[in-house]
Amino acid sequence: MEHVDVAIVGGGVVGSAAAYYLKKHGFSGSIAIIEKDTTYQFGCTGRSLGGLRQQFSTPENIELSKFGLRLMRNLKQEFGPDADVSFHENGYLIMASPEGLPILEENHRIQLANGADNIILKGSDLTARFSWLVGDGVAGGCFGLSGEGWLDPYSLMTLLRKAAVSQGVKIIPHELTGINSAADKIASITLSNGETLSCSHLVNAAGTGAGHVAGLANIALPVGPRKRYVYLLDCPQASEALHGAPLTVEPRGIYFRPEGRNFLCGLSPEEHEEPTEMNWDVDYSWFEERIWPQLAERVPQFETIKVINAWVGQYDYNALDQNAVIGPHPRLGNFYFANGFSGHGLQQGPAAGNAIAELIIHGVYHTIDLTRLGYGRVVRNEPLFEKNVI
Repeated sequence: MEHVDVAIVGGGVVGSAAAYYLKKHGFSGSIAIIEKDTTYQFGCTGRSLGGLRQQFSTPENIELSKFGLRLMRNLKQEFGPDADVSFHENGYLIMASPEGLPILEENHRIQLANGADNIILKGSDLTARFSWLVGDGVAGGCFGLSGEGWLDPYSLMTLLRKAAVSQGVKIIPHELTGINSAADKIASITLSNGETLSCSHLVNAAGTGAGHVAGLANIALPVGPRKRYVYLLDCPQASEALHGAPLTVEPRGIYFRPEGRNFLCGLSPEEHEEPTEMNWDVDYSWFEERIWPQLAERVPQFETIKVINAWVGQYDYNALDQNAVIGPHPRLGNFYFANGFSGHGLQQGPAAGNAIAELIIHGVYHTIDLTRLGYGRVVRNEPLFEKNVI
């Protein structure tokens, strides 16, 4: 039986980051990333919108994203002079209705206390700053002055993976089909090609498949896929000011951001509206009926938009509280979770990977204390809710 010191299930940004930071922090053992889709076209990372923000309600989420921001700002020092992920630091603008304003303001206080750089804008201050915006029904908006924006997800994942592979990390292009435990630890894993590997540590970074992977070890993990539609819009009437807009979220949840000379937009459904078919088919009626009328009402320049492309992405959604589960299993101490980011995995993946590396090497967190995001809250059924899920 072949042995690997650390087996990482999932080669997206989270799994690749875990491998990369293990090597960066001096781990000398063998590392393998097990990835069934080595085209990476159907994973969470490649189909992500690529956002990076500090506008969260959970302090740990703010710190995770700040780690990602530091990486963006030091990308060339980290990966070399040609490293580029097309980071656009345009900010986020998250707006609230009168009913939602107290939550927005409370989140803002948490964000400032944790080092975020944003402001609350109201009334004419909001519409003067964003001249393309109709402020009817908006009580206020929180705008990120710096440290927020978007990047190319595939480029970031590729940088992390290639840097890890260059240091000896192996990619195994098969599916995990079995997990074998002995006493209080994972002993070995089985792959779809029939091969069995013994391992000293097993990391679950399987994205939307995380719940299934945990189930192979008889562990209940409330993480699974949620289908999301992203639409690419052409808007010939858009002004230069609108092309320079932040990633904007209006009070009813519709979001948009510039993408070159076009725009991307979407809307996460309510619980009762969630698609039941987890395929890759786009529902264009979702845009026509739920997004476009309200979007054009909020931004009149969008009255003449045309959908020129669309795709389906999937959130690795944590049904307990929409927050990531990070850390070791309380009984199987060499089985680690990095799952359930609920749409935040791209921006929080580098920090999550770093955290897993610290646990494997040192047994404790050094950079960010993520104890509250551990699996224990799943066992206790004690949600730690994130209020700013887009």
